[in-house]
Amino acid sequence: MKKAPIPKYEQERLELLQKLGILDTKPERRFDLLIKEAVERLQVPIATISIIDSKREWYKSSHGLSDKEGDRATSFCGHALLTKVLFVIEDTLKDDRFADNPSVIGEPFIRFYAGMALFHRDSNLPIAVFCIKDKKPRTLSSKEIQIFIDIASRAEEGFDKKL
Repeated sequence: MKKAPIPKYEQERLELLQKLGILDTKPERRFDLLIKEAVERLQVPIATISIIDSKREWYKSSHGLSDKEGDRATSFCGHALLTKVLFVIEDTLKDDRFADNPSVIGEPFIRFYAGMALFHRDSNLPIAVFCIKDKKPRTLSSKEIQIFIDIASRAEEGFDKKL
């Protein structure tokens, strides 16, 4: 398993998260509705909006997981945070970075992952990740990719706060 990488701009990103004050906050209907839409329209058992701090990924909103946070080092979203495009793992067991990941070989037995970093508009730093997960391998159709990008864009707009 490959641990989630740390970006070179990590200190600046963590400072932004602190200024925004979004970690460990109460659920917000706007994000919960986006997660519900993703689960229904993309037919997946798990979806989250994850905020990545120095040691963990914390779920601002989630469906299909009992935990409210996970270890950043083993998180799929920790990898997606560093990309500017859709990050997709069609079959986790066929990807050396994730084949022996605790979430793949144990509960919740993730076999598919798609995630997109959400950027703060003023700083252009990634602050969160919108993702979907499935317990079976899959390939997203072009229509599903468009739905995913649309929902991710609306989630990103939900974090637009002026500093």
